[in-house]
Amino acid sequence: MDDAALPSAQLTMSPALRRGLHWFGGALALVGIAFVGLRLDAYWRDLAFSAITPGGWCVMALLAFVYGAANILLALAWWHLLRHLEAVASRTGAIRIYGLSQLAKYVPGNIFHLAGRQALGMAAGIAPVPLAKSIGWELGSIAIAGALSGPLVLPLILPGFPVAAGVALALLAAALLAVPVGRLGGPQARLALLWQTLFLLVSAAVFVSLLGAVAGGAGLKTGYWLPVGSAYVFAWLVGLVTPGAPAGVGVREMLLLFLLHGLVSEEQLLLAVLLGRMVTVVGDVLFFAAATVFFPTQTASGSEHV
Repeated sequence: MDDAALPSAQLTMSPALRRGLHWFGGALALVGIAFVGLRLDAYWRDLAFSAITPGGWCVMALLAFVYGAANILLALAWWHLLRHLEAVASRTGAIRIYGLSQLAKYVPGNIFHLAGRQALGMAAGIAPVPLAKSIGWELGSIAIAGALSGPLVLPLILPGFPVAAGVALALLAAALLAVPVGRLGGPQARLALLWQTLFLLVSAAVFVSLLGAVAGGAGLKTGYWLPVGSAYVFAWLVGLVTPGAPAGVGVREMLLLFLLHGLVSEEQLLLAVLLGRMVTVVGDVLFFAAATVFFPTQTASGSEHV
C-alpha cells in the first residue's frame, strides 16, 4: 500500500542531473532557514517578555511541537495526491521532500517551497508532470478545506449570529462538496482533503490554546473557541492565496486582529498573534529537522538514495 509502483509515472535521469536537483532543492531550503532566522529575530524583539510566565514558555514549546508534528498531515495529503496522479513515490520519501522544502515558503515570493519540492521530487525519481500537477491539486484541496471555516467566522462578523447556525452551514457545505470532490478526485483525493482538514483543526486548536493562555484569568469564553479557531483557519487561507506574502506573513496577522478585536484586550491579542507566528515558525523548523533526521532519502521506487 505504501510504496505501490506505478511505472508510467516514474522518472529516470542521469546521476549528474539528480545531484544538481538535490543541490538546487537544498539551496532553497538553506535560503528558507536564513529567512526563518530573520523572522524569529523580528518576533523576538517585538514580544513583551514580561507578560510571559515560565509556564507560558512551556505551553509555547508544547504547541510548537504539536504544530510541527501536524505538518506530517500535510505531507501525507500531498503523498495521496501524488498517488491519485499515478506518480511513483514512497510515503517516507514524500514526507522528507515536503519537510525539506517547506522552510522556503518564508522566502519572499511565496513560491520557492514549491520550486524546491519540484526539484527534490524529480531528484528522487518522481515524474515532473504529475509532480507539478500535485501543486495545483494541493492548493485547490486545502482551499476547499479552509473555506469550510467561513460560516464559522460569521458570529465574529455579525453580532448575534448563532454559533450553531455557523456549524450547520459548515456541515451543509461539507456534505455538498463531498460528492463532487469524490467524483473528481477519487478516494486518494478524499484522503488528502481529510488530512488537510485535520491539519487545519490542529492549527486552530493550537492558536485557541495560545490565546487562552495569554488571556489568563480574563480567559477566552468557551462559546468563542470555535469561531476563534475558525478565524485563524480563515486568516491562514487568505494568507496562503495572497501573492507575494511569504508564508502569509502580515496578511494573516492583520486579518486576525480585525476578526478578533474586542474578544480580549488589544495587548493580549497582539501578543497572541505574535506568539502564534513564532510557534508556527518554530514548528516548521522542527518538522524540517525531523524530515532531515528521521525520514531517509528515497528514490521513487522506494530504495534509499543518498
